[in-house]
Amino acid sequence: MPAPPVNISELIYDWNRLYPQSLRPPGPVLLTDETLRDGLQSPSVRDPSIEQKIEILHLMESLGINSLDLGLPGAGPRAVEHVTALAREIVAHKMKIRPYCAARTHENDIRPIAEIVQKTGLPIEAATFLGSSPIRRYTEGWTSDFLLQTTEKAVKCAVSLGLEVMYVTEDTTRCDPETVKLLNSTAISCGARAIVLCDTAGHATPMGTVALVKFVVEEVIKPAGGKIRLDWHGHCDRGLATANAMAALVAGANCVHATALGIGERVGNTQMDQMLVNLKLMGIAPWDQQDLTKLKRYCEVVSIATGIPIPANYPVVGDDAFRTATGVHAAAVIKAYKKKDVELANTVYSGVPSHVFGLEQVIDIGPMSGKSNVHFWLERRGLQASDEVVERIFKRAKSSDHTLTEAEILECVQALP
Repeated sequence: MPAPPVNISELIYDWNRLYPQSLRPPGPVLLTDETLRDGLQSPSVRDPSIEQKIEILHLMESLGINSLDLGLPGAGPRAVEHVTALAREIVAHKMKIRPYCAARTHENDIRPIAEIVQKTGLPIEAATFLGSSPIRRYTEGWTSDFLLQTTEKAVKCAVSLGLEVMYVTEDTTRCDPETVKLLNSTAISCGARAIVLCDTAGHATPMGTVALVKFVVEEVIKPAGGKIRLDWHGHCDRGLATANAMAALVAGANCVHATALGIGERVGNTQMDQMLVNLKLMGIAPWDQQDLTKLKRYCEVVSIATGIPIPANYPVVGDDAFRTATGVHAAAVIKAYKKKDVELANTVYSGVPSHVFGLEQVIDIGPMSGKSNVHFWLERRGLQASDEVVERIFKRAKSSDHTLTEAEILECVQALP
């Protein structure tokens, strides 16, 4: 008689779930995709074609991503053409994803957004951004009055053109509390319905993120009354982008901005794929119910379109994420497969269950492998695992300085005794 099915969760003592509810994002969490705008500010990327951007747009929709930055139409004719094409695609396919466009706090950037809205009939939010930190103010020679007047003029201009406004303070994580409060409160009073806190230079830690977000919630959002969305936009200079984004959500942010593979200026932005993985595994609504089996495809298409390769050891979507050639690890996975339990096999040596993301464990053969690797590899391909063949492959692997390729293994299979 086969063994009764096992509840995998009963086999894992999950310390991650011991934190108090106050340290858990309350949900539902919104995600907005900056791949096609802020992500393209990396000096290493190639600007994708319209056709490539449309394919990426459809993959965002399939993953349930809530909104995206279509681009900055104030940048010129190419940007206008691409933004217009994406807007028309959203209309034509009645997509749920909500669009916005970046704009400097100047009428010359805001007006093109309104013109695209008129041409396509698609409501597009205006994300007006302005530097705010003391170091930026000193460098530019800006006064507080200048920032205040610029904010008022830009937000009122966008509202007068019938646009919803997302007000963005650049470098918020290095800005003094008085300016943070003054600029965001002014933007809200002028009609902004969302404000964005930016870790533009990748300066923040999770603790600093919590302090900033809680300050804004208490000093700006609550006094404003009404429903104001609070967004977090982070960069990864300290390698803390995903951790900071989670901290922002815990502290009261509603939405996180991110890019596929974390592409963006310098070392990049918060990683959209890693946000999706963690929200899914943490059971945060609505991502606990979202089908993420196209996540790897989304990352691969962005990689090809932008010319940014996916590192082999990149979480979940990298080639090595669910691949092992180590004997002890492979042996445990193989034993799980022999129990006819795919979920067990995908979890026994992985903190991320591969099947949840449409992927599976891969067992290869290399210098650290055992004979069980060889047997499994051959059986998976319907090849006879005779003692001589297994021994030839095993010896080849042990004398090699790398994981054997399929061609190298098949040479051993086909070699005459």
